[in-house]
Amino acid sequence: MKGDWVEIVVDAGDTTRTYEVRATKAGRRVETQVRRGVVEVSEVTRSGTAVRTARFMANRVLALVEHPLPRPDGPVAEAG
Repeated sequence: MKGDWVEIVVDAGDTTRTYEVRATKAGRRVETQVRRGVVEVSEVTRSGTAVRTARFMANRVLALVEHPLPRPDGPVAEAG
């Protein structure tokens, strides 16, 4: 959903670097996948097409933090 973002902290040898991937437009979302030693974070459209992708070696990733935009709870259940 627009406004969701993922923060990736990576070991860069003598320091750390922080990267962000955000869902920038309505209908887009951020997806995270870990496979074959690679962490892949992508901004994806409604149809599933990746707009932007960031790839990092899994052994260099120190933290992967997902920041979902606060959403109202589902439909309110009526007592009755």
